[in-house]
Amino acid sequence: MKAKQIIGIVVTGVVIIATGVTGVVSNIIRNRLIPEEDKASNFWGLEETVSVTLPAEDFVGVINVVGEIGPSSDSIWAYEEGTYNHDLYMEYVDEMMYADNNKGILLYIDSPGGTVYESDELYLKLMEYKEVTGRPIWAYFASQACSGGYYIGMAADKVYANRNCWTGSIGVIVSLMNCKDLYDKLGIKEIDITSGANKAMGSSGLDLTQEQYDILQSLVDEAYDQFVGIVSTGRGMDEETVRTLADGRIYSAKQALELNLVDAVGSLAEEKAVFAEEAGFSEDILYYEPEDMSLGFMSSFFGMLSELKPQSDTELAKDIMENNGNGVLKYYAE
Repeated sequence: MKAKQIIGIVVTGVVIIATGVTGVVSNIIRNRLIPEEDKASNFWGLEETVSVTLPAEDFVGVINVVGEIGPSSDSIWAYEEGTYNHDLYMEYVDEMMYADNNKGILLYIDSPGGTVYESDELYLKLMEYKEVTGRPIWAYFASQACSGGYYIGMAADKVYANRNCWTGSIGVIVSLMNCKDLYDKLGIKEIDITSGANKAMGSSGLDLTQEQYDILQSLVDEAYDQFVGIVSTGRGMDEETVRTLADGRIYSAKQALELNLVDAVGSLAEEKAVFAEEAGFSEDILYYEPEDMSLGFMSSFFGMLSELKPQSDTELAKDIMENNGNGVLKYYAE
């Protein structure tokens, strides 16, 4: 092993130990300052919270639906800037709901979609916000607003799309990875002790039966019907019209405008100007993007560290298996 590699390993070890000590110290401080009911366990077994601080002046809340939509991770490697943070945005909407100086929400969407559960949960939270406050929600579709991203955008009163945006992909997908032929070549046989014939369906070492295929298809169809209903409500279109458009295809911004899937094509600056005029607030109002104050330095640190952390072949294979063949219902554009 080269001297530089040894030095790198030692430095990394020192940094990780120092980080652990910092975490323990910050945990002790939080234990004194934060009520017990607001705490949640993190990767290290320490206590963490989702804490949002709102500005004192009038503001429009910005929710960045950027990247793949899914649950907030408790992994120390997940705290990267620019990734979707579901817990943060759910808490942010709750806080804005009862803040008199909040004047509305701007959804900035640049996402291929993601899990059905989190897409729907944020959509319902946004609809609750509108019902409680009566304040406007507008959406801006950046380079992509597909599937789950489009789904969340249906909570908006008006939708602008960048002229280069790809959007739509209205549909549902479940991806499974079948490795049975590979296992057979390697002499590996999967054995599952189950309580029923369909308990192990979708397992990578077994072929799906027709019954199991039909079961999964029924789940996809139910989530699809829900998606169609959301679009029908959000765009004021009858469901049959939506179904003719919702075959999973992606539309350009121009096509989406012609099909009434968006309201306008333009820049973010243009949307903000019209938003201010129609909502009746100043054009120079603060557009506020929240930060999870419970993470602070740790968020930036682990985001930086994650870029330096190499993945082994095994980790890469595991990542592919987990993200491309895990059998989770998704509103997602492949």
